[in-house]
Amino acid sequence: MALEDDINNIHSRNKRVEMDKAWEISKTRKIIIALLTYLLVLIFLIFIGIPHPWLNAFIPVVGFILSTLTLNFCKKKWVKHYHE
Repeated sequence: MALEDDINNIHSRNKRVEMDKAWEISKTRKIIIALLTYLLVLIFLIFIGIPHPWLNAFIPVVGFILSTLTLNFCKKKWVKHYHE
């Protein structure tokens, strides 16, 4: 019985890990982070009186989106180098 319980626990943990990984790389997560970043920066820029806050708030969002795109490229290079 203990062996079956251990196997079931491992399967449960693996499912949780797979779901966490799926969330980490999901487009939904990236979109939510981008929207929240835009709104937070927009509120801050309006609060401090920066001209054109609606446009200027896009800068950090674009940076975030670019970082998510280039990180996959960097990760592939790192994995290739690491396994050599």
